Amino acid sequence: MAKAPEKAAKALNFEGALERLEAVVEQLEGGELELEAALAAFEEGVALSRRCAGELDAAERRIEILTREGSAPFDGADGDAGAD
Repeated sequence: MAKAPEKAAKALNFEGALERLEAVVEQLEGGELELEAALAAFEEGVALSRRCAGELDAAERRIEILTREGSAPFDGADGDAGAD
């Protein structure tokens, strides 16, 4: 797998990578790309998908750690968390 799509995927923030992935999927679903362009788009989409999945996994691990340690601001320890 070429490194260019992976490098481009890492350059974006999560939201930007997700938007780009949606655009790539739309291109591929459109069926108008020639074979080489479709392969390049697919490769970019895989890199973007892996990047987004990795970032979501990392965020989930952080949440689990915070929740387990009882340090999450929404753990309800003060009895009125989230009350206005």
